[in-house]
Amino acid sequence: MAERMYLFTRFERFWHWSQALLIIILLFSGFGIHGSHALLDFRTAVEVHETAAWLLIALWIFAIFWHFTTGQWRQYVPTLTNLQRVALYYAHGIFIGAPHPYKVTRERKHNPLQRIAYLGVLVLINPLIWVSGLLYLFWGRVEAYVSAWLSLEQIALVHVCAAFLMLIFLIVHVYLTTTGHTPLAHIRAMITGWEERD
Repeated sequence: MAERMYLFTRFERFWHWSQALLIIILLFSGFGIHGSHALLDFRTAVEVHETAAWLLIALWIFAIFWHFTTGQWRQYVPTLTNLQRVALYYAHGIFIGAPHPYKVTRERKHNPLQRIAYLGVLVLINPLIWVSGLLYLFWGRVEAYVSAWLSLEQIALVHVCAAFLMLIFLIVHVYLTTTGHTPLAHIRAMITGWEERD
C-alpha cells in the first residue's frame, strides 16, 4: 500500500520551478551570447540574460530569507551518516532494483549525497556565477579596482565555466528525478507537494 506524505510546501515548489525556469533561460541566453546558437540575436540574448539574472537574484534573496526564517536551511547541512550506503545505491543498487537506503521525512528531505550536491551549488557554483556575472556586468565601474589582478577575459572564463558546472548539475538533477519508484514520482511530488512511497 502506498504511503503519502506532504513533503514540499507551496513556496518550495514555486521557488524550485521558478529557479529551474530562470536557470534554463540563463543557460539558453548565455549560450546565445557566447555564439553557440543563433536562435536569439546578440542584443536580445543580452537583454534576456540580464533580466533573468536580476529575477533570479531577487528570487534567491527571498528564498534565503524564507530558508532562514523557517529553519529549512538545516535541510542543506551536510552529513556523513549513511553517505557510503547512498553512494553505493546510486553506483550499483539502483541498477539491480535494491531499495533506497534513505527514508525521506519532512525534517530530512535530502539524502547525504543531495545535501553535498546542493551545498556545492550554494557555496561554489552560485557564488562563481554571481560574482563573475556582476563583475562582467559592471566592468566599467570596477575595472580600475580589479584590472591589476583580474582581466575581463578571466572573468568571462570563470562565468562560462560556472555555467557549465550548473548545466552538469541540471542534467544530473533531472536524470536523478527519474529514479523514483516510477520515472515521474519525484517530479510529481515537486508539482503536487505529495511524495508517494510503497
